[in-house]
Amino acid sequence: MTDHQDTVGPACAEEDEVHRAPADLRPEIPHPARMYDYYLGGKDNFPADREAAEKVLALSPLVRISALANRAFLGRAVRHLAEQGVRDFVDVGTGIPTAGNTHQIAQEVHPDARVAYLDNDPIVLVHGRALLAAASQGSATVVQADLRDPDAVLATPEVRRLLDAGRPVGLLLFAVLHFVDDEDDPHAIVRRLVDALPPGSHLALSHATGDFTAPEAAAKGPAIYRAASAQLTMRTRQEVLGFFDGLELAEPGLVTAPLWRPDRDPAPTDAEVAIWAGVGRKP
Repeated sequence: MTDHQDTVGPACAEEDEVHRAPADLRPEIPHPARMYDYYLGGKDNFPADREAAEKVLALSPLVRISALANRAFLGRAVRHLAEQGVRDFVDVGTGIPTAGNTHQIAQEVHPDARVAYLDNDPIVLVHGRALLAAASQGSATVVQADLRDPDAVLATPEVRRLLDAGRPVGLLLFAVLHFVDDEDDPHAIVRRLVDALPPGSHLALSHATGDFTAPEAAAKGPAIYRAASAQLTMRTRQEVLGFFDGLELAEPGLVTAPLWRPDRDPAPTDAEVAIWAGVGRKP
């Protein structure tokens, strides 16, 4: 599942024009990645995306707050891992790039940091190739692969290159597992990926939850996403905690995204932002 690839950075700049097949962006159909971009205040979205996103926001205004909190968590988590010495990152389900991408944050700490971005969606890949800033001394690759097929993820040459180095890897699953149905066994998928990581690697993830959502919104929100060609499965804190089985959770454990090592004073509502977030280390 690596028929599309792009690489930015001095080592592979000559490949920048390779495999750029056109993709149908289907602007008339709401798309979850573009809806997320809208929540974040981005401009890579169409009227259909904005209309669907506004329907979600009408059910729960905290959705935009949760999206912003998730993006801020990404920045703090990646910086934390880089400061722990991690130089290699596998970012699965990356979504449309926006300010503060993984490679930008990691390379502020380690200019030679390497990041493999993976997504199964051609729309996301088109945006990624257009918007990813060039890496400085490290590298960033964009690869097509599906999280629901972890063996295919692990078999991509870009991921293999990072794993074969034998150094700790940061596996990043930010706001992607709630798009994996229960029937696809997301816990087994995460175990397969973590098992392939070298010792000392880390898993950082965030996941939507209905733990703090009114029953009406918890029922209607996923239906809007189904109309936008995506299945949304919100999970409880206990279910999300299961993704960290066998790992050493970093302090403060599994908490709502704004409360994971905040860089500002928490707001009263932060404890009920509908995103669970955590980082675990593989012994």
